[in-house]
Amino acid sequence: MDESVVTPWEVEGEIDYNKLIKQFGTDILTEELLNTIKKYTGDLHPFLRRKLFFSHRDLGWILKKYEEGEKFALYTGRGPSGHTHIGHLVPWIFCKWLQDKFDCEFYFQMTDDEKFMMRPDLTLEQTHAFAYENALDVIALGFDPKKTFIFSDIDYAKTLYKISIQVAKNVTTSTAKAVFGFKNSTNIGMVFFPSVQAAPCFLPSVLKGYNVPVLIPAAIDQDPYWRISRDVAPKLGYYKPAAIHNMFLPGLEGPSGKMSASKSDTAIFSVDPPKEVDKKIKRAFTGGGQTIKEHKEKGGNPGVCTIYQYLYFIFEDDNKKIKEIHDGCKRGEVFCGECKNLLSEKLVKFITTHQENREKAKDVLDKFLLKD
Repeated sequence: MDESVVTPWEVEGEIDYNKLIKQFGTDILTEELLNTIKKYTGDLHPFLRRKLFFSHRDLGWILKKYEEGEKFALYTGRGPSGHTHIGHLVPWIFCKWLQDKFDCEFYFQMTDDEKFMMRPDLTLEQTHAFAYENALDVIALGFDPKKTFIFSDIDYAKTLYKISIQVAKNVTTSTAKAVFGFKNSTNIGMVFFPSVQAAPCFLPSVLKGYNVPVLIPAAIDQDPYWRISRDVAPKLGYYKPAAIHNMFLPGLEGPSGKMSASKSDTAIFSVDPPKEVDKKIKRAFTGGGQTIKEHKEKGGNPGVCTIYQYLYFIFEDDNKKIKEIHDGCKRGEVFCGECKNLLSEKLVKFITTHQENREKAKDVLDKFLLKD
């Protein structure tokens, strides 16, 4: 197996999630914790039942705080370098469920500054525009405008900067290099940026004037930022932020790495026309045999099939149906075309509804925004 790379800016290779848990020093999401969540929610989101979310930091602590009567806030975000794809939507969909179940406030950071500093091919005007374009996808998922606060780092800089410099003062350059792998050639904006991404961990507490527990649902590649945030929190008098991590949704070209906005042919975007969604699915990598004859004789491998993973993790909630697909594929009785048609039907329906809601979101965008 090729050596995988998992950083906040790059994910490549075949990902070993158990190895990542050890490497990052996080904790596995146990059945005990899932049962605690279920005690308050009545049921579990499919992302939890299917283990799309698999790792955490201090989730037990934040649930205990909730039991003691302290509501927690949610925080996640988006680095706006292009259109939103369905991999980006995973933690946002989960945040919507958490908001509904726990009556949470939700803070969504758009890091248009970071994407400008990191990507030489993007102008500041482009990343700033993409930020508000991406925000429409958040709103389209149905968040409560009275409890949802979306902000661009550029447009909310006055408030964020006061928190960021307090973080920055307590993080050494050697720590930043060790956690993020910064080199002498790294621009100083990127070296400072972790303090900006840490700021929303403490923003609810600053705005309310008292300590607010914060839970961060995000893909595990973003975890290095929360390590910095958690180290600094006690020095600033705040709670350490808790986190719950999801796996990566693979691109349509195969099971390695994650869906990437820079590989447009292998990602499904929220703005893709339904016909384009169908075409992309029909071209996707599967775990089936090279020919129908081979598939019938040897069966397929759903474990490496992108179509099966999309159905399993997101688009097919029926356990009986998903088992029929899995077992039928392995026996060579369920064919790739059938699964592609099923996924296309479900995903086109999802995208069509999402795009309708996205269009409506343009009229209410201002209700969600925090600006200085």
